[in-house]
Amino acid sequence: MDTDALRLFVRAADLLNISAAGRDLGLAPAVASARLAKLEAALGAELLHRTTRKVSLSLEGADFLPFAREILAQEEAARAALGSGGLQAAGTLRFAAPSSFAQLYIVPLLPEFLDQYPGVRLDLRLSDSPFDAIEGSFDLALRNSPLQDSSLKGRKLAEDRRILCAAPSYIATHGAPATPEDLADHRLIAFRDQGPRPLLHKDGGQSSYHPALSKGQVIIDDGLSQKLLTVQGAGISLNSLWSVHAELGSGALTRVLPDYELDDQAKLWLVYPSSHVLSPKVRVFMDFLIGKIGRNPVWMT
Repeated sequence: MDTDALRLFVRAADLLNISAAGRDLGLAPAVASARLAKLEAALGAELLHRTTRKVSLSLEGADFLPFAREILAQEEAARAALGSGGLQAAGTLRFAAPSSFAQLYIVPLLPEFLDQYPGVRLDLRLSDSPFDAIEGSFDLALRNSPLQDSSLKGRKLAEDRRILCAAPSYIATHGAPATPEDLADHRLIAFRDQGPRPLLHKDGGQSSYHPALSKGQVIIDDGLSQKLLTVQGAGISLNSLWSVHAELGSGALTRVLPDYELDDQAKLWLVYPSSHVLSPKVRVFMDFLIGKIGRNPVWMT
């Protein structure tokens, strides 16, 4: 299969613009269109719908896209394994991550990464809503949950301790819960899909955090907004230590039930589909993030 044509198709799918994809690869618009048409003829399927106004992926194109990405990644990995001319990290890297973590720790590092690897383009999908790394055709994703999905491989970035917090103003007005059961009498700020969660006492005792049982709730789907509401005294929330360590240090937040932590073995993982090889662009980005963030997480010091 013509990998140059596949590379053109993937770029056109990313940009939804055949002429722009061709320019990125040094092809004239007519040449790019002809090469894509030849690929479609060889496959017996229309990969891209073209109109005079726009380009869109066909159903067949959407199904074929992750396989095209994988073929290109396999080619890169094969060349790297053979030491093919000092192959450099290059191409578009599709990376998904929770927006709250990315804003604090990843986005500030990206100018340095791009200076080190000018051949890599970053396509970032940042959201605190759940996402599927495979269905989304991501090359790499950051997950802050136990790695239990057999369709994924990963490397640990850092520990992810989760604790209960409130603003001093909330505690002054409503008091502090003495036991996990007391949380039912407080206003809790929680994510929409947050069910009962296990709490572990420092002495080993087990309890639970169940926001649906509280007398008042604020439902939210954005981690940064949850933290800001908590700082403003709107209620008690469950937060990762990486999210609130600065506010705990400044006194803007205080720990609630400080002898308890969430007991779900969550860690921050850099994950990728188990069927994929690690292309140079993915490998260098993983190494970069682990070196800058994971070796000495600021929230664990």
